[in-house]
Amino acid sequence: MEVNPNSQQSAGKQSTPNTLGNVQRPGEYLRHVRLNKKYDLSSIAQALNIPLRTIEALEKDDYKSLPEPAFIKGYYRSYAKHLDVDASTIIQRFDEIYQNDTGLQAHHGLKDSPIKIMGKLSGSNKERSRKWLKRVVILVVVLLVAWLIIAGIQNWMAKKKQAQPANAQSNVQVISVDQGGAISGDRLELHISRPTSLNIVDSTGKVLATGRQAESLNLTGQTPFQIRLNDADAVSLKLNGEPISLSPYTVNGKADFRLSR
Repeated sequence: MEVNPNSQQSAGKQSTPNTLGNVQRPGEYLRHVRLNKKYDLSSIAQALNIPLRTIEALEKDDYKSLPEPAFIKGYYRSYAKHLDVDASTIIQRFDEIYQNDTGLQAHHGLKDSPIKIMGKLSGSNKERSRKWLKRVVILVVVLLVAWLIIAGIQNWMAKKKQAQPANAQSNVQVISVDQGGAISGDRLELHISRPTSLNIVDSTGKVLATGRQAESLNLTGQTPFQIRLNDADAVSLKLNGEPISLSPYTVNGKADFRLSR
């Protein structure tokens, strides 16, 4: 239990003084009232939203550890109101003793004050750190949302582009391989390195192969063959055993041409 050596007690029973004593200091008086009302320092600090260290300095009348007189008076008024005592005599007594304690007038300007600013008291740095941490978290969230929006737009544009039909016109070519030999029974060999879609029709209109193919094909029909390859790079072509180069007839990876002997 805290004991105030300057407070007066009667027959072991404490009583709350109504006014500031003639020789009491403001902080000493408020401490005496607080003890009589059985308030602890932490509850006062929480109720007034004032740092605990500031409350302790007020009760000790340690003005060199406190900010400007205007702030000190404000603390005294809030403290007195909370304890339900008269603040006017406390402020008057403060004006009387402040100059003796600090060598400064109770109304001196902030720019001339050598007194410590309460922003440097413990707890203030933690508060600033929390504020900066909150700002960093908000910035990270904003950047993440912006990145997701941009990625979504890019994905949508890529899908839209894939859905559009190819604008390139088919490059139809007639390739003569060999002027000799029979008209019917020509052999067409396709080596397929990866799955691709194709369509092959001979001169009689017979569909020799169509749709998606993943394996090599050996076809027989009558030339000329009408050939369409969606992925020309995936196909190696031979007619009657003779390799056919597809690169001159490939546009945007596709080939559409007529092949004859």
